[in-house]
Amino acid sequence: MHDNYGWSKGLKSLIRWFDTDHGNEDVAAIRAKPDKVEFLRVLPFLLLHLGVLGVLLTGWSWTAVAIALGLYFLRMFAITGFYHRYFSHKTFQTSRPAQFLFALLGATAVQRGPLWWSYQHRHHHRHSDEDEDVHSPTVRGFWWSHIGWITSARNFPTDYSQVRDLAKYPELVFLNRFDTVVPMLFAAGLFGLGHFLHVHYPGLGVTSWQLVVWGFFISTTILFHATSCINSMAHLLGRRRYDTGDNSRNSLILALITLGEGWHNNHHRYMNTVRQGFYWWEIDVSYYLLKVISWTGLIWNLKPVPLAAYEDTHPVREIRPFPTDHSNRA
Repeated sequence: MHDNYGWSKGLKSLIRWFDTDHGNEDVAAIRAKPDKVEFLRVLPFLLLHLGVLGVLLTGWSWTAVAIALGLYFLRMFAITGFYHRYFSHKTFQTSRPAQFLFALLGATAVQRGPLWWSYQHRHHHRHSDEDEDVHSPTVRGFWWSHIGWITSARNFPTDYSQVRDLAKYPELVFLNRFDTVVPMLFAAGLFGLGHFLHVHYPGLGVTSWQLVVWGFFISTTILFHATSCINSMAHLLGRRRYDTGDNSRNSLILALITLGEGWHNNHHRYMNTVRQGFYWWEIDVSYYLLKVISWTGLIWNLKPVPLAAYEDTHPVREIRPFPTDHSNRA
Protein backbone atom coordinates (compact mmCIF):
# COMPACT_ATOMS: atom_id res chain seq x y z
CA MET A 1 0.00 0.00 0.00
CA HIS A 2 2.77 2.41 0.97
CA ASP A 3 4.76 1.61 -2.20
CA ASN A 4 1.69 2.21 -4.37
CA TYR A 5 1.10 5.54 -2.67
CA GLY A 6 4.73 6.52 -3.20
CA TRP A 7 4.60 5.65 -6.89
CA SER A 8 1.31 7.53 -7.29
CA LYS A 9 2.70 10.61 -5.58
CA GLY A 10 5.88 10.46 -7.65
CA LEU A 11 3.94 10.11 -10.89
CA LYS A 12 1.76 13.07 -9.94
CA SER A 13 4.87 15.19 -9.34
CA LEU A 14 6.29 14.22 -12.74
CA ILE A 15 3.02 15.11 -14.49
CA ARG A 16 3.06 18.49 -12.75
CA TRP A 17 6.36 19.29 -14.43
CA PHE A 18 4.28 19.76 -17.56
CA ASP A 19 0.72 20.30 -16.27
CA THR A 20 0.90 22.41 -13.11
CA ASP A 21 -2.86 22.18 -12.49
CA HIS A 22 -2.89 18.38 -12.35
CA GLY A 23 -4.41 17.15 -9.10
CA ASN A 24 -5.02 20.65 -7.75
CA GLU A 25 -8.80 20.45 -7.55
CA ASP A 26 -8.84 21.41 -3.86
CA VAL A 27 -6.38 24.30 -3.63
CA ALA A 28 -7.58 25.30 -0.15
CA ALA A 29 -6.73 21.85 1.22
CA ILE A 30 -3.26 21.97 -0.33
CA ARG A 31 -2.66 25.45 1.03
CA ALA A 32 -3.69 24.29 4.51
CA LYS A 33 -0.90 21.71 4.67
CA PRO A 34 2.35 22.50 6.53
CA ASP A 35 5.38 23.59 4.54
CA LYS A 36 7.28 20.64 3.13
CA VAL A 37 9.94 20.55 0.45
CA GLU A 38 8.93 18.27 -2.45
CA PHE A 39 12.26 17.46 -4.06
CA LEU A 40 10.93 15.59 -7.10
CA ARG A 41 8.61 18.47 -7.96
CA VAL A 42 11.40 21.07 -7.77
CA LEU A 43 13.98 18.95 -9.61
CA PRO A 44 13.72 21.11 -12.79
CA PHE A 45 14.53 24.15 -10.63
CA LEU A 46 17.62 22.38 -9.28
CA LEU A 47 18.64 21.41 -12.82
CA LEU A 48 18.37 25.06 -13.85
CA HIS A 49 21.03 25.91 -11.26
CA LEU A 50 23.19 22.91 -12.12
CA GLY A 51 23.07 23.94 -15.77
CA VAL A 52 25.25 26.92 -14.87
CA LEU A 53 28.13 24.46 -14.45
CA GLY A 54 27.90 23.80 -18.17
CA VAL A 55 30.17 26.80 -18.61
CA LEU A 56 33.05 24.53 -17.60
CA LEU A 57 32.44 22.56 -20.80
CA THR A 58 31.37 25.29 -23.23
CA GLY A 59 33.61 28.14 -22.15
CA TRP A 60 32.59 31.68 -22.97
CA SER A 61 32.65 34.29 -25.71
CA TRP A 62 31.88 37.99 -25.70
CA THR A 63 28.87 37.23 -27.91
CA ALA A 64 27.44 34.73 -25.43
CA VAL A 65 28.02 37.07 -22.49
CA ALA A 66 26.45 40.03 -24.32
CA ILE A 67 23.37 37.99 -25.26
CA ALA A 68 23.06 36.73 -21.68
CA LEU A 69 23.16 40.30 -20.35
CA GLY A 70 20.65 41.48 -22.93
CA LEU A 71 18.27 38.64 -22.08
CA TYR A 72 18.66 39.37 -18.37
CA PHE A 73 17.52 42.96 -18.78
CA LEU A 74 14.80 42.14 -21.32
CA ARG A 75 13.29 39.44 -19.14
CA MET A 76 13.73 41.44 -15.94
CA PHE A 77 11.63 44.13 -17.61
CA ALA A 78 9.09 41.46 -18.58
CA ILE A 79 8.78 40.46 -14.92
CA THR A 80 8.77 43.96 -13.45
CA GLY A 81 6.76 45.72 -16.14
CA PHE A 82 4.29 43.00 -17.10
CA TYR A 83 4.09 40.17 -14.54
CA HIS A 84 4.24 42.66 -11.68
CA ARG A 85 2.95 46.07 -12.69
CA TYR A 86 0.41 44.85 -15.24
CA PHE A 87 -0.82 41.36 -14.34
CA SER A 88 -0.52 41.72 -10.57
CA HIS A 89 -1.62 45.34 -10.14
CA LYS A 90 -3.14 46.51 -13.43
CA THR A 91 -1.30 49.83 -13.27
CA PHE A 92 -1.94 50.40 -16.97
CA GLN A 93 -4.19 49.07 -19.73
CA THR A 94 -3.49 47.29 -22.97
CA SER A 95 -5.19 45.19 -25.63
CA ARG A 96 -5.82 41.47 -25.35
CA PRO A 97 -3.26 40.53 -28.05
CA ALA A 98 -0.59 42.70 -26.37
CA GLN A 99 -1.50 41.19 -23.02
CA PHE A 100 -0.80 37.73 -24.45
CA LEU A 101 2.53 38.86 -25.89
CA PHE A 102 3.51 40.33 -22.53
CA ALA A 103 2.66 37.00 -20.88
CA LEU A 104 4.75 35.11 -23.45
CA LEU A 105 7.75 37.34 -22.84
CA GLY A 106 7.37 37.03 -19.09
CA ALA A 107 7.17 33.25 -19.35
CA THR A 108 10.70 33.13 -20.81
CA ALA A 109 11.98 34.27 -17.40
CA VAL A 110 11.11 30.80 -16.01
CA GLN A 111 9.24 32.20 -13.00
CA ARG A 112 6.10 30.14 -13.59
CA GLY A 113 2.93 31.39 -15.24
CA PRO A 114 1.48 34.92 -15.07
CA LEU A 115 -1.59 33.88 -13.03
CA TRP A 116 0.43 31.93 -10.45
CA TRP A 117 2.88 34.82 -10.16
CA SER A 118 0.08 37.36 -9.77
CA TYR A 119 -1.81 35.23 -7.27
CA GLN A 120 1.23 34.80 -5.05
CA HIS A 121 2.10 38.47 -5.26
CA ARG A 122 -1.40 39.68 -4.43
CA HIS A 123 -1.46 37.29 -1.49
CA HIS A 124 1.84 38.77 -0.33
CA HIS A 125 0.41 42.29 -0.35
CA ARG A 126 -2.63 41.23 1.66
CA HIS A 127 -0.48 39.55 4.34
CA SER A 128 2.91 41.28 4.05
CA ASP A 129 5.20 40.22 6.93
CA GLU A 130 2.31 38.49 8.67
CA ASP A 131 2.18 34.78 9.51
CA GLU A 132 0.26 34.06 6.28
CA ASP A 133 2.93 35.69 4.11
CA VAL A 134 4.63 32.76 2.38
CA HIS A 135 7.92 34.60 1.77
CA SER A 136 8.48 36.99 4.64
CA PRO A 137 12.04 37.19 6.03
CA THR A 138 10.58 38.74 9.16
CA VAL A 139 8.45 35.67 9.84
CA ARG A 140 10.42 32.79 8.31
CA GLY A 141 14.00 33.93 7.89
CA PHE A 142 16.09 35.07 4.94
CA TRP A 143 16.67 31.83 3.06
CA TRP A 144 13.07 30.71 3.23
CA SER A 145 11.86 34.07 1.88
CA HIS A 146 14.51 34.07 -0.83
CA ILE A 147 14.25 30.53 -2.18
CA GLY A 148 12.76 28.05 0.30
CA TRP A 149 9.12 29.00 -0.15
CA ILE A 150 8.99 27.95 -3.80
CA THR A 151 10.10 24.42 -2.87
CA SER A 152 7.09 23.90 -0.59
CA ALA A 153 4.25 21.83 -2.06
CA ARG A 154 1.60 24.08 -0.54
CA ASN A 155 2.77 26.98 -2.71
CA PHE A 156 2.67 25.14 -6.07
CA PRO A 157 -1.01 25.53 -7.07
CA THR A 158 -2.63 28.61 -8.55
CA ASP A 159 -5.79 29.73 -6.76
CA TYR A 160 -7.71 30.93 -9.80
CA SER A 161 -10.47 32.34 -7.60
CA GLN A 162 -8.02 35.03 -6.51
CA VAL A 163 -7.17 36.11 -10.07
CA ARG A 164 -10.58 36.01 -11.73
CA ASP A 165 -9.76 39.10 -13.79
CA LEU A 166 -6.99 37.11 -15.50
CA ALA A 167 -8.52 33.62 -15.41
CA LYS A 168 -11.26 34.68 -17.83
CA TYR A 169 -8.69 34.59 -20.64
CA PRO A 170 -8.15 30.95 -21.75
CA GLU A 171 -4.87 31.78 -23.47
CA LEU A 172 -3.43 33.06 -20.18
CA VAL A 173 -4.73 30.01 -18.32
CA PHE A 174 -3.03 27.79 -20.92
CA LEU A 175 0.33 29.55 -20.47
CA ASN A 176 -0.09 29.33 -16.73
CA ARG A 177 -1.05 25.65 -16.69
CA PHE A 178 1.66 24.49 -19.08
CA ASP A 179 4.32 26.88 -17.83
CA THR A 180 7.28 24.80 -19.04
CA VAL A 181 6.34 25.08 -22.73
CA VAL A 182 7.66 28.60 -23.29
CA PRO A 183 10.96 28.07 -21.41
CA MET A 184 11.63 24.86 -23.35
CA LEU A 185 10.95 26.58 -26.67
CA PHE A 186 13.06 29.52 -25.55
CA ALA A 187 16.03 27.27 -24.73
CA ALA A 188 15.60 25.46 -28.07
CA GLY A 189 15.54 28.81 -29.84
CA LEU A 190 18.83 29.78 -28.22
CA PHE A 191 20.34 26.47 -29.33
CA GLY A 192 19.22 27.18 -32.90
CA LEU A 193 20.53 30.74 -32.78
CA GLY A 194 23.87 29.51 -31.47
CA HIS A 195 24.10 27.00 -34.31
CA PHE A 196 23.26 29.69 -36.87
CA LEU A 197 25.90 32.06 -35.51
CA HIS A 198 28.50 29.31 -35.29
CA VAL A 199 27.96 28.30 -38.94
CA HIS A 200 27.52 31.70 -40.56
CA TYR A 201 29.56 33.94 -38.23
CA PRO A 202 32.33 31.73 -36.85
CA GLY A 203 34.38 34.79 -35.91
CA LEU A 204 32.01 35.44 -33.01
CA GLY A 205 33.29 32.29 -31.32
CA VAL A 206 29.90 31.14 -30.10
CA THR A 207 28.44 27.62 -30.25
CA SER A 208 24.97 26.17 -29.77
CA TRP A 209 25.49 24.83 -26.26
CA GLN A 210 27.50 27.85 -25.20
CA LEU A 211 24.58 30.10 -26.01
CA VAL A 212 22.20 27.80 -24.14
CA VAL A 213 24.44 27.83 -21.06
CA TRP A 214 24.89 31.59 -21.04
CA GLY A 215 21.60 32.79 -22.51
CA PHE A 216 19.39 30.33 -20.66
CA PHE A 217 21.01 28.76 -17.60
CA ILE A 218 23.30 31.55 -16.38
CA SER A 219 21.08 34.47 -17.37
CA THR A 220 17.93 32.85 -15.97
CA THR A 221 19.52 31.80 -12.67
CA ILE A 222 20.89 35.29 -12.01
CA LEU A 223 17.52 36.74 -13.01
CA PHE A 224 15.74 34.48 -10.53
CA HIS A 225 17.95 35.46 -7.61
CA ALA A 226 17.80 39.16 -8.46
CA THR A 227 14.01 38.98 -8.49
CA SER A 228 13.99 36.97 -5.25
CA CYS A 229 15.98 39.73 -3.57
CA ILE A 230 12.78 41.77 -3.56
CA ASN A 231 11.09 39.07 -1.47
CA SER A 232 14.03 38.82 0.91
CA MET A 233 16.44 41.78 0.87
CA ALA A 234 13.79 44.44 0.14
CA HIS A 235 12.34 43.70 3.58
CA LEU A 236 15.76 43.94 5.24
CA LEU A 237 17.93 46.43 3.33
CA GLY A 238 17.19 50.15 2.93
CA ARG A 239 15.01 52.84 4.43
CA ARG A 240 11.31 53.17 5.08
CA ARG A 241 9.56 56.36 3.96
CA TYR A 242 6.02 55.21 4.72
CA ASP A 243 4.37 53.40 7.58
CA THR A 244 3.06 50.35 5.74
CA GLY A 245 2.72 48.02 8.71
CA ASP A 246 5.43 45.74 7.32
CA ASN A 247 9.20 45.81 6.80
CA SER A 248 9.18 46.87 3.14
CA ARG A 249 12.11 49.18 2.38
CA ASN A 250 13.55 51.38 -0.37
CA SER A 251 16.97 50.48 -1.78
CA LEU A 252 18.83 52.05 -4.69
CA ILE A 253 21.01 48.95 -5.07
CA LEU A 254 18.00 46.66 -5.45
CA ALA A 255 16.33 49.19 -7.74
CA LEU A 256 19.32 49.11 -10.10
CA ILE A 257 19.53 45.32 -10.39
CA THR A 258 15.75 44.92 -10.78
CA LEU A 259 15.05 47.94 -13.00
CA GLY A 260 13.09 49.81 -10.33
CA GLU A 261 11.60 47.21 -8.00
CA GLY A 262 13.89 48.25 -5.16
CA TRP A 263 11.59 51.14 -4.20
CA HIS A 264 9.62 48.53 -2.32
CA ASN A 265 8.35 50.67 0.54
CA ASN A 266 6.95 53.16 -1.97
CA HIS A 267 5.24 50.29 -3.75
CA HIS A 268 3.75 48.77 -0.63
CA ARG A 269 2.23 52.13 0.33
CA TYR A 270 0.88 52.94 -3.16
CA MET A 271 0.81 49.63 -5.05
CA ASN A 272 -1.52 50.73 -7.83
CA THR A 273 0.76 53.32 -9.40
CA VAL A 274 2.83 52.32 -12.44
CA ARG A 275 5.84 54.23 -11.10
CA GLN A 276 7.70 52.93 -8.06
CA GLY A 277 10.44 55.55 -7.90
CA PHE A 278 8.44 58.58 -6.78
CA TYR A 279 11.21 61.20 -7.17
CA TRP A 280 13.56 61.93 -10.04
CA TRP A 281 16.54 60.53 -8.14
CA GLU A 282 14.74 57.24 -7.50
CA ILE A 283 15.79 55.42 -10.67
CA ASP A 284 12.98 53.29 -12.09
CA VAL A 285 14.02 51.91 -15.48
CA SER A 286 10.88 49.79 -15.87
CA TYR A 287 8.73 52.90 -15.55
CA TYR A 288 10.80 54.76 -18.13
CA LEU A 289 10.41 51.88 -20.59
CA LEU A 290 6.67 51.59 -19.96
CA LYS A 291 6.35 55.33 -20.55
CA VAL A 292 8.13 55.02 -23.90
CA ILE A 293 5.91 52.09 -24.89
CA SER A 294 2.84 54.18 -24.03
CA TRP A 295 3.90 56.69 -26.70
CA THR A 296 3.35 53.97 -29.32
CA GLY A 297 -0.24 53.40 -28.17
CA LEU A 298 0.45 49.79 -27.22
CA ILE A 299 -0.36 50.54 -23.57
CA TRP A 300 -2.32 53.41 -22.08
CA ASN A 301 -3.85 54.87 -18.91
CA LEU A 302 -0.68 54.59 -16.88
CA LYS A 303 -1.74 55.26 -13.28
CA PRO A 304 0.33 58.15 -11.88
CA VAL A 305 1.77 58.59 -8.41
CA PRO A 306 -1.03 60.15 -6.33
CA LEU A 307 -0.47 63.57 -4.81
CA ALA A 308 -1.05 61.99 -1.42
CA ALA A 309 2.28 60.18 -1.81
CA TYR A 310 4.08 63.51 -1.44
CA GLU A 311 1.93 64.64 1.47
CA ASP A 312 2.10 61.40 3.45
CA THR A 313 4.12 62.40 6.52
CA HIS A 314 2.97 59.83 9.08
CA PRO A 315 5.88 58.77 11.31
CA VAL A 316 7.33 55.39 10.47
CA ARG A 317 6.95 52.94 13.32
CA GLU A 318 9.17 49.95 13.87
CA ILE A 319 7.68 46.48 13.58
CA ARG A 320 8.99 43.13 14.67
CA PRO A 321 12.64 42.63 13.69
CA PHE A 322 14.23 39.97 11.55
CA PRO A 323 14.34 36.73 13.60
CA THR A 324 17.74 36.32 15.21
CA ASP A 325 17.65 32.53 14.90
CA HIS A 326 16.93 32.74 11.12
CA SER A 327 14.31 30.06 11.64
CA ASN A 328 12.08 28.85 8.85
CA ARG A 329 9.00 28.26 10.90
CA ALA A 330 5.74 27.63 9.11
